[in-house]
Amino acid sequence: MALLTLMKSQPLAYNMDNQEDKEPLFDAVDTVRDFLKAFADMVPAIEPKKESMYEAARRGFSTATDLADYLVRKGVAFRDAHEIVGLSVAYGLKTKKDLSEMTLEELQQFSDIIEQDVFEVLTLEGSVAARNHIGGTAPDQVRAAANRAREALAALKGAS
Repeated sequence: MALLTLMKSQPLAYNMDNQEDKEPLFDAVDTVRDFLKAFADMVPAIEPKKESMYEAARRGFSTATDLADYLVRKGVAFRDAHEIVGLSVAYGLKTKKDLSEMTLEELQQFSDIIEQDVFEVLTLEGSVAARNHIGGTAPDQVRAAANRAREALAALKGAS
């Protein structure tokens, strides 16, 4: 932020203050280096609790955007889909139900376009699988990204 402020406040074609740009850069590099050291020590000790993680991810309306995407694919304008999802989430908060726990009838009170196939996108698995593009969360994409990272690491090791 200091570097951005310094550069932003300079008059055009004046660069004498650029001698002050090194300190924020070096501070940032030191911070990242220290963070990476701590992270490298921490990661091997992590023991994920899959059941707890799954339950936490299942709660909190994490599939709300999937419901909006579903409605848009069915021809609903995004602004209307956004409103439908907002009403659905408000209902879920009131009834203490996540979107995937609602019945078809409960969801249809917000839009009659919603059909039984909505439950394919309201699960965590359906949500993850729906993003099947480069950088997406679909299992095939995650495997491909991991393979690309392994290849890049192997190339780095081979170059050194």
